[in-house]
Amino acid sequence: MIVSKQPVLKKFWYPVMPLSHLKDRPLPFTLLGENIVLWKQEDGSVACIKDRCCHRTAKLSLGFLEEGNVVCGYHGWTFDAAGVCVKIPQQPEQAVPQKARVPAYKTQVKYDYVWVALEEPLNDIPDFLEAGLPGFRQVHQFYETWNIGALRLMENSFDSAHVAFVHRGTFGDVQRPQVGTREMLERPFGFVSRQSAEVKVRGDLAQKAVQTGDGTTTRRTESEWFMPFIRRSSIHYPHGLIHVLITCATPMSDDKSMILQWVYRNDTEADVSTAEVIAFDRAITFEDKLILESCEADVPLSIVDGAMSETG
Repeated sequence: MIVSKQPVLKKFWYPVMPLSHLKDRPLPFTLLGENIVLWKQEDGSVACIKDRCCHRTAKLSLGFLEEGNVVCGYHGWTFDAAGVCVKIPQQPEQAVPQKARVPAYKTQVKYDYVWVALEEPLNDIPDFLEAGLPGFRQVHQFYETWNIGALRLMENSFDSAHVAFVHRGTFGDVQRPQVGTREMLERPFGFVSRQSAEVKVRGDLAQKAVQTGDGTTTRRTESEWFMPFIRRSSIHYPHGLIHVLITCATPMSDDKSMILQWVYRNDTEADVSTAEVIAFDRAITFEDKLILESCEADVPLSIVDGAMSETG
């Protein structure tokens, strides 16, 4: 699937950056091929409009903020959160033309991230059970660009067959490539997958969850896909640890995605440090990144890629 050929994808919410990144200047982002600019207004809310001045097409993200509005760095035309030009400094006595405006987009702040929808969204931002739940902490893990199509990451997130090989350096075991049974439950705009598997986990952090002497443990996993490109995966260990991964692939273009991940855990910093939590999951995602960036952006719907099947 190529995202630029799917207009419906504009009708969903996407996390585009941590709220902490927005401080005292406008910041650019590319969402589904659309250049947008975001900034924090004086009341703390976030604005998002097209990153293109309607005067001489300069990028507004190269400008600055003034009284909660964004000022174009080329000629000083000033735009509010609705994309309306409210000031042309060269003509202070004249009314601003009504057509002097740029498209504006819906924004929300949730889970400490800024979310944007380019068109009227078909559904709400997902609600994650563990967010704000007593006994759980939130750990922000990473926010970075991967050279992959967004659907590649979602497919990989629910693909149990790759674990033994891609993750042979962390928790996979090439001697046990078989995939266990999976329970599937369809939901509006997604599905839930439940599975139990014995894994071999390596590393100081992981060993704290290992119960057996041979370095293996059983993980009970419930993964939910929120269309189009959000995955929640709740991993339960025998001794009571719950590790919930929230992974988002925000499509920037056909072959580039911003990958955001954070976790919820029912332990404390004294049990396992934030640095250790990040380090272990980082090792796993680096294994995925290496393989996924070697794949083509378009995800085939058949087991064998179409080009390969044509050549026999």
